[in-house]
Amino acid sequence: MRTSVKGPLMFSAFWGVLVFFAVLIFASGGSGHSPRFDLAFTGGGIAFIVSLVMAAMLSMSYKENAEHLGKGSGVNLTSRRPGSHGGAVPGPASSGPEKPETPGPGTN
Repeated sequence: MRTSVKGPLMFSAFWGVLVFFAVLIFASGGSGHSPRFDLAFTGGGIAFIVSLVMAAMLSMSYKENAEHLGKGSGVNLTSRRPGSHGGAVPGPASSGPEKPETPGPGTN
């Protein structure tokens, strides 16, 4: 329905007819006056054109996601690495406390 012309035309025609009848009823000013078909056609035409332009702009702005975006294992949203010091996520079973890092060469 998104790629065909039929959907936006039906959408715009619905709003054009709705506005036509609304203006025809409310613009006459009561049952003692004749219906204002000139204002009804003008309002219906404006509603049709505006809704058709909006539907066209929205359909042109639609873009499918790239195929590679749906694949993969996801994103790691935590700043801690599993099994790191003080992490809430337990790492693999360890045998005893962690050893402190030894300083590298050239450090005091």
